[in-house]
Amino acid sequence: MADLFDDSVEKQIDAASDYELGDTTPENGNYDANQIQILEGLEGVRRRPGMYIGSTGPRGLHHLVYEIVDNSIDETLAGFCDTITVTIHADNSVTVADNGRGIPVDVHAKTGKPAVEAALTLLHAGGKFGSGGYKVSGGLHGVGLSVVNALSGWLRVEVKRDGYLYHQEYKRGIAQYPLQKGEAVDGTGTAITFQPDAEVFEEIVYNRDTLSGRLRELSFLNSNVTIILNDERDDFSRTWHHSGGLADFVHFLNKNKEVLHPVLFFQGEHKRVQVEIALQYNDSYSENISSYVNNIRTIEGGTHEMGFKTALTRVVNEYARKLGMLKDNDSNLAGEDVREGLTTVISVKVEEPQFDGQTKTKLGNTEVKGIVDSVLANSLSAYLEENPAKAKVMIDKTVKAARAREAARKARELTRKQNALEKTSLPGKLADCSVKDPAFSELYLVEGDSAGGSAKQGRDRRTQAILPLRGKILNVEKARLDKILNSEEIKNMITAMGTGISSEFDIDKARYHKIIIMTDADVDGAHIMTLLLTFFFRYMRTLIERGYVYVAQPPLYRLKAKQGKEITYIYNDAELEKFFAACGKPREQYALNRYKGLGEMNHEELWETTMNPENRTLLQVTMEDAIEADEVFTILMGDKVEPRREFIEQNARYVNNLDI
Repeated sequence: MADLFDDSVEKQIDAASDYELGDTTPENGNYDANQIQILEGLEGVRRRPGMYIGSTGPRGLHHLVYEIVDNSIDETLAGFCDTITVTIHADNSVTVADNGRGIPVDVHAKTGKPAVEAALTLLHAGGKFGSGGYKVSGGLHGVGLSVVNALSGWLRVEVKRDGYLYHQEYKRGIAQYPLQKGEAVDGTGTAITFQPDAEVFEEIVYNRDTLSGRLRELSFLNSNVTIILNDERDDFSRTWHHSGGLADFVHFLNKNKEVLHPVLFFQGEHKRVQVEIALQYNDSYSENISSYVNNIRTIEGGTHEMGFKTALTRVVNEYARKLGMLKDNDSNLAGEDVREGLTTVISVKVEEPQFDGQTKTKLGNTEVKGIVDSVLANSLSAYLEENPAKAKVMIDKTVKAARAREAARKARELTRKQNALEKTSLPGKLADCSVKDPAFSELYLVEGDSAGGSAKQGRDRRTQAILPLRGKILNVEKARLDKILNSEEIKNMITAMGTGISSEFDIDKARYHKIIIMTDADVDGAHIMTLLLTFFFRYMRTLIERGYVYVAQPPLYRLKAKQGKEITYIYNDAELEKFFAACGKPREQYALNRYKGLGEMNHEELWETTMNPENRTLLQVTMEDAIEADEVFTILMGDKVEPRREFIEQNARYVNNLDI
């Protein structure tokens, strides 16, 4: 295998640690004002779209719709809009229409342009600055509409205002004619129709399910709005309206779980910060906290989540002692104890939100922590006092969680002692890589010892570590942490990855920045992959959020020309048919071998098809919609049979290779 390796890895490592800034000095050696580029109008957005929408892939594409919808939601928050309609047209252009006040059409004093044109062509021109437009708002704070315009091949704006319909069209951010005053109309509102620019985006085909997830979420967060999604590509239509707000949201999240009590909903306002909290315990062993600021999901949490967790832990401990379920000599319940099996949604409205964190989705306003703490503590204490029977069920859940946590702690301590005696902290089955920089290190989780042996022989020992897994790992959806930590295969994974688990999880200790699940392309392989993904989602979710988790794509077929030495690997049935249609040779000219599993490949084949970075195909596991992901894992790995049957019936048509 030596001829398969070169010094490319060392070059990559050297490049990562010894990079150059590049030469910004002109040939004459002068560095003056002439070297400073000024990008006029929206040119800067088109030059660096990722700065404004994150990427030019599917995430950025869908973000364009979210930005326009957020403007309509701002009208809802201000009390002027109760219906928002999103329409995907046959050509993948999109219209977002609302019945709000309509973007102002009068001339803006400073720009000399109609206000609607200023909003469409100037960054930071909008009603979200100062105190005159909106009290609270989401979106890109005044740049959303202009960014969408800049990144659209064409855009048309229609405004119903002052008794007339106004309209204007743009191409790549440039107005094609002045704002026109049209026919007399009733009502008010704004409709934006745009088509993403194919020169900017990798693809311009919208995914209805992706849009549905965000629109459904907004309908829960804003109980006074009706949101409609129409898809003209196949005559689909869906309407969301949830008068129950966050309570309906939690009910939706728990619909496939066994709940322990009705949904609790609390709200309050202090210092112009509005707080809404809905929560409900279920019989699962993982927590599910979703938090929002001005309708924007705060994936990394922040001060509002801190206030919630602090108050919840304090109030539950106080009531547990009052009931006598915690004795004087018992330790307090930990935060993870009181959140086991908890589903909650926290929504706050803040006039001037401050964000920090890697993805700018972590609330930093210090005053919000105390406000949320106060709202929850007062409301939850009163509820527990008034509903002792339901309170006892909730407290009993947390006390049992504490006992399991203590058992898990003892299991971890025992593992550490065993590792110390064996003078190693890594599992014996792990074939580690020699490179220590996690950015260049990969861990393959391989189904079975046979495939694991081939992978160890065929790997690049410098960058690729192999951990064989024996059989199917424990279904963590149905197990508490103490039982999980008694599973040998799971303990090996946790130790190999180095991050710890649950409350001890630390992403900065990750030993590999690529964790690759490699299983057979059959039913058992799919089950093992689902078990592993469930484990990562429930106990190491940050690995998925950081983009560290991948699924290998081993070939399904091996084609060898009967005359000559040509070998072709085919990864699915559709690709096989495409190959034969294009090759110009009859099928009889090839020997066709269908792989039943990784173990059928020798180490050279496994390297060439599935592990060689130059040839392999990896699917990165992403989590665009955490709510949908939670629902799918609950359905597939939970106790309820009926939702699983319905899921299989609805998705059976998407199966490409069915192993019976």
